[in-house]
Formats: sequence, C-alpha cells, structure tokens
Amino acid sequence: MSLENLDHKFREDYTKGCLSEEDVNPDPMIQFKQWFQDFVATGVRQPNAMVISTVDTEYKPSSRVVLLKDVTDKGFVFFTNYLSSKGNDIAQNKSVSLLFYSIELERQIRIEGRAEKLSYDESNTYFQSRPIDSQIAAMASNQSEVIASRAVLETQFDHYKQLHENKAPQCPDYWGGYCVIPHFFEFWQGRKNRFHDRICYTNSDKTWAITRKAP
Repeated sequence: MSLENLDHKFREDYTKGCLSEEDVNPDPMIQFKQWFQDFVATGVRQPNAMVISTVDTEYKPSSRVVLLKDVTDKGFVFFTNYLSSKGNDIAQNKSVSLLFYSIELERQIRIEGRAEKLSYDESNTYFQSRPIDSQIAAMASNQSEVIASRAVLETQFDHYKQLHENKAPQCPDYWGGYCVIPHFFEFWQGRKNRFHDRICYTNSDKTWAITRKAP
C-alpha cells in the first residue's frame, strides 16, 4: 500500500455524538467513569489501555501504552518497574499525562496530573493477585535495559521460577504501582467537519472549573 495521500485514503467525518457544558457531570471523575463504561460497552479489547507520557531530565518526552488497573477517589492506578524508563522519568519529574481513545465512539480523554508511588503493601497486594508466571516475569526483567538476546530473558525467567518453586514470591521493591492524581481533564468528542467538542476541567483551590476549548 502506498503511503502517499493518507489523508484522502483514511479521512472520515465524525458524526457519532456531541458534547456540551450542560451534558457533563460537575465532577470529572464521575464523567470519566461514565465515558469509560461507554468504552467498555463497545466490546473493544482492553478498554483500560491508556497512553502515559513522561519527560526525562533532558526534557525529551516519551509515550507508551500501559493498563489502567484501578480508579480511586485520588486518581488513576497503574503498575510498572520503578527502574524502567518511565519510572526513572517519574522519579525526576512527577508530571505526567494520560490518554484514552475510542475510535468506535469518536472520543478522547486527556488527563494531566502528578504520579505518586503507592505504598509497598498496596503494590504487594496487587502483585499477589497476578498469575504466578506474571509475577516471575516482573522479577526476571530489568525493564528498559539493553540485553543481548531473548535467551537472556528466558534464562532469568527459568532461574526465578526455580527459585520460587515452593514458595510464593513477594513483590520486589523495584516494582509497584503509581496513582496519577489529576489536576486537568479534557473530554473530546469528534464532530462533523472537524468542528470537535472539547470540554475541559481545571482544578483550582479544590474546585473544578469547566471550560470549552476551540477545536
């Protein structure tokens, strides 16, 4: 397939919905949960997949897909290796952004906030709920480090599996969860002729102000 004229080949008009200031809940967390349930109802695989973007010490951004594991009163929870690229970025700069997208509903949710580590007990509770091989994989992978081959990973996996053959592993201290505490939301609804709806929430003095942005 030629990659020329991609705009003409894949252009679609968005006509599946609209969004106004009067439509949304005053609480963005409730609004998120309503839209997330809509994402789930489409039947798409892994509706909890989200893009998280971080910035390193040289101000270079990085984005990758992780899985949302919980939504609490404080924010959005995911788990990772604390020594990974994203973990190192967050250690230097706790400001992150999250992105959810549904082409089926022509919707996007963008969230900005601060990533805070969960307690070890919280991380270990989740770690123990994972399948044993997922636990072993988390221990065997020095995430984001350069390795010589796939065989290195397989050897590490076998080593840790034998080591914990007769006892359940505990969560390693280099692996665990973050909660992203939001201070900004944008709910985006695709509209005809690229005249999209963008409804934003900004936290100011513990209250949420709702505004509209031009598309």
